[in-house]
Amino acid sequence: MGVLITVLVVCAGAGLVLLALSLRNVQQYEKGVVFRFGRLLPDIRGPGLRVIRPIGDRMRKVSVQTEVLGIPPQGSITADNVTLTVDAVVYFKVIDPVKALVNVRDYPSAVSQIAQTSLRAVIGRADLDTLLSDRDHINAELKKVMDAPTEEPWGLRIERVEIKDIALPESMMRSMSKQAEAERERRARVIAADGEFQASQRLSDAAATMADTPGALQLRLLQTVVDVSAEKNSTLVMPFPVEMLRFFEHQSRDSDDESDGRLVRRSDRHAALSAGAVIPEPAIPAPALAPSVSLPGERVGCRAEVARDRRDNWPTRRDAEESLSG
Repeated sequence: MGVLITVLVVCAGAGLVLLALSLRNVQQYEKGVVFRFGRLLPDIRGPGLRVIRPIGDRMRKVSVQTEVLGIPPQGSITADNVTLTVDAVVYFKVIDPVKALVNVRDYPSAVSQIAQTSLRAVIGRADLDTLLSDRDHINAELKKVMDAPTEEPWGLRIERVEIKDIALPESMMRSMSKQAEAERERRARVIAADGEFQASQRLSDAAATMADTPGALQLRLLQTVVDVSAEKNSTLVMPFPVEMLRFFEHQSRDSDDESDGRLVRRSDRHAALSAGAVIPEPAIPAPALAPSVSLPGERVGCRAEVARDRRDNWPTRRDAEESLSG
């Protein structure tokens, strides 16, 4: 009787052990793949408590959650020969557990290597401006490059690829900051010039309106006087007629024209003298001769001497040239 009880207890214990070896708990986010003596069974076990053979069966659980894999910083050269360092992050998930277990060994490591090589290839085909300004295009192209070797052969789906950081050389960062500063200064100058142009157009329209209405100019002058005298200062503003200034301007212009004409005539005479031209002597009026009536007691010889002295003092041609040159 005691032997029978012992046998029963041993059998119950062995049954419990076999049952424990046969039961597998599969979580909701997992899929169970069963291998029987190394051979893949076609049925994929879903979430829940699953029973397998305790001897010969082996279950591998594969998570179907989205996994996040960081790509180490990769040094690369862009299409415009700029050396930089880029790191990224990859989001992927298993869509076919059988392929993920059978076709590739350690699929997270394989995805990491594919991501590194694809990142270098995409960066090498893009220039620096596109890499900095159009990251969405770079991310889409990187995802497209990684989808080809992973989705169909390995049963993995690349859901998203994002470039996290782009490390530029220090010299390149200084050059880019100078370029940005110059661009901002150019925009500021263009805006200021545009404002000046618009202001000049408005002033031109205002001047045309005031020219059509003379009273508007006077009103504007009075308004300016009021604006200046509004503050408490010692400035005295006296409006001066513009017509008076124009009169003085015309007078000074006429006097300048007369002086220019005199200078031109004098320069012409100097040029003629230097060329050896004969300049006619200026007509010198002859002195009026005194009547030949002799007064009582006066001698005729005295009158002749006076006439001779007058003739000797007449201006000659040389005197005329010296006076003109002076």
